Amino acid sequence: MRILLIEDEPKTVQSLKRGLEENNYEVEVAYDGLMGRQLATRNAYQLIVSDIIIPGINGIELCKELRSLGIQTPILMLTALSTTDDKLIGFEAGADDYLAKPFDFKEFMARVKALIKRSNQTLVDSQVLKFADLELDLTSKLVTRSGQKINLTAKEFQLLEYFLKNQEKVISKAEIAENIWEVEDENSSNLIEVYVNYLRKKVDKNFPSKLIHTQFGMGYILRQE
Repeated sequence: MRILLIEDEPKTVQSLKRGLEENNYEVEVAYDGLMGRQLATRNAYQLIVSDIIIPGINGIELCKELRSLGIQTPILMLTALSTTDDKLIGFEAGADDYLAKPFDFKEFMARVKALIKRSNQTLVDSQVLKFADLELDLTSKLVTRSGQKINLTAKEFQLLEYFLKNQEKVISKAEIAENIWEVEDENSSNLIEVYVNYLRKKVDKNFPSKLIHTQFGMGYILRQE
């Protein structure tokens, strides 16, 4: 299991690298965004862990560039910036998860393992998830509705996948927070609402029938009406 760590703080690099290696991960380190981009485009990794504030190009711009190049390696962002808006910027850039500093190493390892497990599962699962005229291909990452291609960010894709795997079932915000963001944080409620709205605009807005519905006081449900 190879992990690319992009971080310019020597103490953080030393601590994370040692901890990851103790958990049997092979770690390659880049101390700035330019070196990180070079390594990420040349080598295959199971996970990329990147700070946001790094020399060269920052973590957000790096993430955007890698996604634009078609590199779908899971990306875990590390940063001292932890407001909802900061997280939205990271997820919109294509990050898969976001961990605010300072953090406990056990939590860091839990995020790392979850992202790698999810990525590995997606690689072996070639099925197409379908509901009404909506289709999501787990292998090609292609989403269509009535034959029209829908472009989603990594986090939007994960959220839609979760809806499709739980179609016609009421899903609470707590479930979404735990399964998509892997947190149990009351502050995640606003973030979830924002992402459900993003998804609705792309999946429902330009189509005659709506699929994503709010169950007031309970959560959301994917159903056809």
